[in-house]
Formats: sequence, C-alpha cells, structure tokens
Amino acid sequence: MKNKMFYYFLLFTTFSIILLSNCKKKEDASNTIPVLTTTAISAITTNSSTGGGNISSDGNETVTSRGVCWSTSQSPTISNNKTSDGSGTGTFTSSISGLTANTTYYVRAYATNSVGTAYGDQISFTTLPSGSITIPVLTTTAISGIAPNSAHGGGNISSDGNSTVTLRGVCWSTSQSPTISDNKTSDGSGTGTFTSLITGLTESTTYYVRAYATNSIGTGYGNQVSFTTITSAPGTVIDIDGNVYNTITIGTQVWTKENLKVLHYRNGDPITNVTDNTSWSTLSTEAYCWYNDSIANGQVYGALYNWYAIHDARKICPVGWHVPSAAEWNILEKYLDPSVDTTASVSVGTDIGSKLKEAGTTHWTTPNASATNASGFTGLPGGYRYSSGTFGTIHDRGLWWTATQVNIYNASIRYLGFDFTTIVVSNSGNLKAGYSLRLIKD
Repeated sequence: MKNKMFYYFLLFTTFSIILLSNCKKKEDASNTIPVLTTTAISAITTNSSTGGGNISSDGNETVTSRGVCWSTSQSPTISNNKTSDGSGTGTFTSSISGLTANTTYYVRAYATNSVGTAYGDQISFTTLPSGSITIPVLTTTAISGIAPNSAHGGGNISSDGNSTVTLRGVCWSTSQSPTISDNKTSDGSGTGTFTSLITGLTESTTYYVRAYATNSIGTGYGNQVSFTTITSAPGTVIDIDGNVYNTITIGTQVWTKENLKVLHYRNGDPITNVTDNTSWSTLSTEAYCWYNDSIANGQVYGALYNWYAIHDARKICPVGWHVPSAAEWNILEKYLDPSVDTTASVSVGTDIGSKLKEAGTTHWTTPNASATNASGFTGLPGGYRYSSGTFGTIHDRGLWWTATQVNIYNASIRYLGFDFTTIVVSNSGNLKAGYSLRLIKD
C-alpha cells in the first residue's frame, strides 16, 4: 500500500513539473522583440537628415533603447551608425548627421528590449550634392517664462542650407503647425541660437510654437512645442517678463505693492540697461538700472528708470495698468488724510508717510519714524540714481515717478524718508535721474 501511494505521489509530482514547465514556456513565448516601423526621411541636406520611427508594441518587455541605424549598405544594424532617442513605445524623431554629400544611405528604426533588438522597414535616401541650396535646418527651444500674456521661446539653426538665413524667429497659433503667416517674431539673421519674446497672448490659452528660418529658397521650421498661458491670481498682476506683483486697494484706487522690475516694454522690445555713470548722465533716451548695478538690489527694491523709459510709446506697464499721475497720487494722499492740502509743493500730510512706509527696519534705516504701513502700500527705500549717474540714499529714501512733467527738465515725484512721517511732493525730479515706479490700475 505504501509503495502504491509513493508511486502516485511521484506521478503527481512529475505531472505538476511538466505542467509548470509548459506554462513557463508559454509565458516566455509571449515575450518577444518589439514591433515598429521606420519614419520617412525628411529635411535632407548634403550632410544630414531627419528620421525616426513608431514602436507599436514593446513585446511585453520595456523598450530600453531606440533610434535609427544607417549605412551605405542595405539592412543596417545597431553595429553600424545609430542614434539613441530615449526609451519606451510610440513615435520618436532622430537627427541623422555626419553624412557624405551625394551618397545613398539605407535606414532602419530599431528598438531593444530584454529579448533582443527589432528593426523597422528599410528606407533609403540620397544626400544632396555639395553646394546644393536647401531650406534651413533648425530646432525649437522649449518655452519658458510663461505669463498670462507672454512667454519666452527661441530656436537653434544648425544649417543655413548653403544660403544665408535672412530672417529668423518663432511663429505661433492656437492651431497646430503654425507658419509665418500666423503670429511671428523677427529675431535677426544667421545661424546658431536665438531667443524670442512671444507677446499679445490670452490668459489660460494653449498655443503651438515653431521656430522658423528663411533663406533664398524658402522657410524651414523647427519641431512644434506647445504651452498654456497662466491665469493671474486674484490680487496680482504679472508683467511681460513673468514678474508677479501683489496689488492693494486703497480707497477707490488699486496700486501695486511692489516696485516695478520689468526689463521689456509691452511689445517685447528690451529696455536699455545703462551701467556707466557718464553714459547715464548724457542720456535723452530710455534706460533702466539696478541700484549700484546690483541685481540683488533689484530683486528687493525693483529697477530704477529714467523719465524717457516710463513715457516710451511702447509702454512699460502691463495691459490694464499705467504710471500714476500727480493728480492720482493726490487722490491717494487725500484718502489717507482728508485734511491734507494737495496743492502743497513741499511736504504733504502729518502722517501720510508713516501709513505708506513698510514698518520696521528690515529695509529702512532706524528709526523709520512712526512707520505703520496702515495703507498696505509697503513703500521701500530703494534710493535713486542721480542725473550724474551716481547712486544714493538706499535704505534712507524711497522715490517714485509720477506721470506729470513740470518743465523740459523736471517732473513731479513723491518720496518717503526714514526720518520723517510725511510724504514729500517735489516738482524737481530730474528727467535724467533714475527713480522707482509703482503702477495704478486703469
């Protein structure tokens, strides 16, 4: 009886092993090399082209390497020339370079998993003869500095197609595959990298962007990238460079709580940065600077602008905002002290300055007389740049432009001090000087 039971036990064990082995073989058999196709070759030049592939199945094993391989002989493999274009399934693009002019090449996409390497269908192409003119070859830069109405982009032109690139930039649209017949920037000429400022956008909207380059026979485009503009948070405003400013309602007016530090006009043109003292003193055109030419000061106190910058026709303020006039400053002052004489030309209000200044001595020099910041304006002592080009009074004074010009030499300004509680009204703001700037909502 025992022998019979042992026999049945051996039989059952043997059957189980055979069954598990067959299951394992079936399981292993389901893991195969990837399945893929090769993308048609495009952007052919004398020494480069663009290819790629589409991996429709990874064979139940992760694709760890993919790209294209090529040779002047048929059926190229990864032991020949190849690109490495990431991992995983789906479509990919490959840049094929180092080619010889007027030569026929054979190309196959490849994909590798733990089982092995698979190849797509073979395609062939012939590079252009030496001296042939083609459209430029370029790529599109990733989008950065995204704001509600603007963003930063650009491109890199790797080949001019044997003909000088006379125009370059980025084009964009809310539809895919934008062209230069849509919105576009103009960012110089020649090859290499360039940057672009994309303006006139709408909040919370998706845009498609391609870099472009034009030579004597046509326009080439880079790869398409997309981005979505952001939405301004309540109580904030964002300038064209993406700087975010908190806002404060004081009476019937809405002001920014921080000094402006934008470096571009509303249309995207850069504001001129002038650091040399002599150059600054002779200016009759727009300019900005950081206090002591230190961007660290700018991050805290904002930029210092001359009169010509704040009144440039290209507009320094975001859409919906403007430089406050002397009359609008008067409204603020009257709200904080209804008894004030707004026709005064020297010092206004017994404690208006205290209500406008940031409290404490983190930024202000001691004693920062009676500062309460009761208004929420949070005035900071950013100092200023004299018309001579030198700097002075940081931590002691905060000085702001108004939009009101007094004569050919001066405009009306306002300033606060660490050692007094009033706000000073001055009609002696030299147009060549550099002062801080607050904005008021339209």
